[in-house]
Amino acid sequence: MSKVEIYTWRFCPFCIRAKSLLNQKGVQYAEYAIDGNNDAREKMSIRAEGRTTVPQIFINDQGIGGCDELYELESNNQLDKLLT
Repeated sequence: MSKVEIYTWRFCPFCIRAKSLLNQKGVQYAEYAIDGNNDAREKMSIRAEGRTTVPQIFINDQGIGGCDELYELESNNQLDKLLT
């Protein structure tokens, strides 16, 4: 299984939706809750090539973007390929 990491805010609806899809697929992931932590958000932004919105999702250390990009990969039948 691939290494999956997700940066989130606790009550972010997009974060909840992204985690829901990962959970439905049985994916184990590391979650980094960065609520209100500006230092953590800055580190996430550097890693995410300047993106500052949450969630930011990484599969095998490759940034795939956020919730919309995750669902787009799923709808294009590409997510499972990245996860295996």
